[in-house]
Amino acid sequence: MSEDVSKRRLGRGLAALIGEMDQPVPVGETRPSVSPDRTLPIEFVSRSPKNPRRHFDEAELQDLAGSIRQHGIVQPVVVRTIAGGNRFEIIAGERRWRAAQLAGLVEIPVIIRDVDDRTALELAIVENVQRADLNPLEEALGYDQLIAEHGYTQNDLGEIIGKSRSHVANSLRLLKLPEPVRDMLAEGSLSAGHARALVSTPDPVALAKVIAAKGMSVRDAERLAQNHIKSQGASQPAEAREPKDSDTIALERSLSDRLGLQVSINHKGGGGQLKINYTSLEQLEDICRLLEAR
Repeated sequence: MSEDVSKRRLGRGLAALIGEMDQPVPVGETRPSVSPDRTLPIEFVSRSPKNPRRHFDEAELQDLAGSIRQHGIVQPVVVRTIAGGNRFEIIAGERRWRAAQLAGLVEIPVIIRDVDDRTALELAIVENVQRADLNPLEEALGYDQLIAEHGYTQNDLGEIIGKSRSHVANSLRLLKLPEPVRDMLAEGSLSAGHARALVSTPDPVALAKVIAAKGMSVRDAERLAQNHIKSQGASQPAEAREPKDSDTIALERSLSDRLGLQVSINHKGGGGQLKINYTSLEQLEDICRLLEAR
């Protein structure tokens, strides 16, 4: 069996394993509990240092802790053994584990899985992405970790996570931003759309502050970013530095989102120039395949 096929099958298996966990139960209905392998003293369980999720809302944790006090933990925490089998590391369910501590539980139900580092990281990312629990920066860092440590391509990640390759590529672009902008993205001052507009600008930190202070829409942020790039391009002819109209900016955004690459359109009269920026040979090959398919 090829490695690509194995990864795709693994991705589907991971999604099936965690797809229903922690979902809200409709009023008047009950969800069948997943039978745990066993219960463990809560102090024997620890978080994974590689969990892509870093932020947990305190108010939401308190709400979940109140529910756990009344109903217990409906879905077990998925763990794997570490330190010779004497300790356990969370694969999926850190939020439930944290809330259980707040609720004062001394034991928690667990499902024990014998998986390696790669599979544990994939499970954690799939779980959080499916539930939209990650902020855009955490999601991008998780993808980058799988690529750097386990050799996945963007296409592989799209298969495993259940997202398009362009979604993965757009997420990874956020890691090119300087730390102050990434902090604003993590705390919610900027959306992923705002942040992507700043990736190619000469001074993303200054523009990010303007966007946040004025509460700009993503389209306004894109227009600001384009105008700033033009204003810095002193070596370009004067006509090339003129602000682009809203239709051209919208088309650039649409093509960039579809390709997962930065696209620039310079239109004048009946013609113009379409520019697609790539940062790796893999991206260039993707572009060539798209063109050849036409």
